[in-house]
Amino acid sequence: MNSRSHFNRRRFLGTAAAVTVGGSPKPGSSRLHAAEAIRETEHFWCRLAPAGPYIDSQRDNKAFGFGDGQVFLSEDNGQSWTRSVEFPDAENITFSCLLKNGNVLFATRQKLFMSTDDLKTIRQVIVKNREGNDYLPHTPRNPDQPGWYFHPLDGIHTWDIDGWEMLVWGNYCNVLGGPAPVNIYYSTDGGETVKIAYSFGRNPRFQEKGTKAGAMLGDPDNSVICRHVHAVTYNPAERAFYACTGDINRGHGNECHWLRGVYDVQSDTWGWRVLVSVNANSRYKSGGINFVDGQLYWAADANGPKQPEEKYDRGIFRCAPADLADPTKHTLLFDPEFELANMIIEDRVILAGHCAPASTYATGITVSPDLGKTWAQYDLAEYGARSPVRFHPKNSDGWFRVDLRKGWIERAEVLFIKPKP
Repeated sequence: MNSRSHFNRRRFLGTAAAVTVGGSPKPGSSRLHAAEAIRETEHFWCRLAPAGPYIDSQRDNKAFGFGDGQVFLSEDNGQSWTRSVEFPDAENITFSCLLKNGNVLFATRQKLFMSTDDLKTIRQVIVKNREGNDYLPHTPRNPDQPGWYFHPLDGIHTWDIDGWEMLVWGNYCNVLGGPAPVNIYYSTDGGETVKIAYSFGRNPRFQEKGTKAGAMLGDPDNSVICRHVHAVTYNPAERAFYACTGDINRGHGNECHWLRGVYDVQSDTWGWRVLVSVNANSRYKSGGINFVDGQLYWAADANGPKQPEEKYDRGIFRCAPADLADPTKHTLLFDPEFELANMIIEDRVILAGHCAPASTYATGITVSPDLGKTWAQYDLAEYGARSPVRFHPKNSDGWFRVDLRKGWIERAEVLFIKPKP
């Protein structure tokens, strides 16, 4: 049943106050809650989300949140929550996406849900496999560890292609929550039908204990294995999708790959090929893929075993897509010295986040205001040891939305970043 929000508004909204950014009102700045503290750097302003629903995703002026056994929808960038409905499993939400047609798709650890009417009604979406049959989650031995089937590490999942919107994402799993198969999912109808674009093979390292080989999670006919998907993105110049995975060779083969996929609209089929397969100390172990003006940009979180005299092959790189497999044709734009967990590029602003356990920064942000010509790094140490991931594009007030994860991947706070003009 839908209702106005009853999320104890006295506790989490309080009295809205007009807050200026940088000492004077800025065009497009929103009314912020008095409890929000804005930090200013040379390149951006940043603030934590106000107390209340966990703001899981945003698009234009809309935001989707959850908490206290409810899901919420805002039409003013989270300043108020005019739509809400009871959802008992809210604390286990791992993914959400606001579609162009107004649909809201979100997921718990093993299940997908859809609302087409601003949360008035919610229905479950059953994923279809490549044969068109229901793709159902496995039954975990421990019900509290069902696996993260739909949780992404990146924050951009929709693209306009020939006037229609396509949704594509992969699951970052097998870190918390139990073992899960690794897939790339897609939808061409606003999330109402979700199908599998690619299924990775059976990785013996990430299975329920005692599982026999014939019953392992994953595609038995695919020899390409990984731990999880780091990012999936689209290059309009090639009309192709790129995906990268992690992490390390654990004795069963490399888990770090780059794949290129082409979708055929007429046949509703995919063609995928592996471009690169490497071990963990490689620039190809990436947490952020972006295409700008036909060029490929990515941030590397290389780690793993190396010889004492070796350096980690890290940094933010650029190349022509056709040159991805040839490191001699890559341009190193910036070396942050630490693993970068995720990256976004919008309006020529580059933002990337440090992997906190591997960095001397508590909450490290790498930024370029001019598409890689100049760079700066900031430690937002007051937020604690946090890894910024799931960078969402700017909302209608100009703020990027970022997950801050405890240590590496456990959910903590939401950070908003607004680049300076």
